Amino acid sequence: MLHKISAGMVTRSPGPVRAYLLLMRLDRPTGYVLYLLPGLWAVVLAAGQRPDLLTVVVVAVAAVLVRGAACSVNDVVDRDVDARVARTASRPVPSGAVGIGNALLFAAAQGVAALLVLAVANVEAALVAAASYPLIVAYPFMKRIFFWPSAFLALVMSIYVLIGWTAVTGSVDYPPAVYGLYAAGAFWTLVHDAIYSHQDKEYDRKIGVRSSALLFGKATKAWLVVFVVLSVGGVLWAGSRTPVGWGFFLIAVLAGFFLAYLVVRVDLDDPRSCWDAFVANTCFGWIILAAVVAGQFT
Repeated sequence: MLHKISAGMVTRSPGPVRAYLLLMRLDRPTGYVLYLLPGLWAVVLAAGQRPDLLTVVVVAVAAVLVRGAACSVNDVVDRDVDARVARTASRPVPSGAVGIGNALLFAAAQGVAALLVLAVANVEAALVAAASYPLIVAYPFMKRIFFWPSAFLALVMSIYVLIGWTAVTGSVDYPPAVYGLYAAGAFWTLVHDAIYSHQDKEYDRKIGVRSSALLFGKATKAWLVVFVVLSVGGVLWAGSRTPVGWGFFLIAVLAGFFLAYLVVRVDLDDPRSCWDAFVANTCFGWIILAAVVAGQFT
């Protein structure tokens, strides 16, 4: 449903506007949801039974803007590589629909707008987000210089846990539970990004770009099972450090079984299967969010 709404919005927009909406991947909301959900875990855990609606909206809107800025930067850095991959050749920058200078200006505008939005919650949350920007800019280069770029991405994506917690509390003095959620988000990122990377592994091999698909090869599923266990373990450990009820632990374990099912079911040699499993990863994030909510009332 969310995908249809986003894609419809992009399709109906005027041509010049559409190019920028495509640049920020507004037609493919899965990436935004994967980035946002760990932040929402932290928001609900920090707020308890009644999270402030404004804070939730602020965190959600800022996630779209930060992710959009990251995609814009990524497309500029990867423009030559994207032009050689069938799946990405039509993106606005490699296709020439948006120039490099305009793409970077658009990225900067989104980044600044995200900080202003987060400042509505509190300035501290905006500062935490700003501190993550150099890491976001660095990520596209990791595919060229680091043997496991997904590990770097995992560290960057999970920062939204810190942003979500700070948006509620106004504090950067994080309790142990926050680090549990951070670890859970990081290992979850390793799962869905590895699945995603298998879509382009043959292109990556020819071009010389590093990815989890090429690093793990035929052992990918074994590694993914380890990451699933560690991700769910991080969630459970976070729950053990906070006064949540039994519903939290039950639903979190069920989420782990669901994620393991996705890993077992996906055909890593079929790009369509990889994409479907990547999108289905959002369900794991929503189930964990349900676990956090249930833990406040059981």
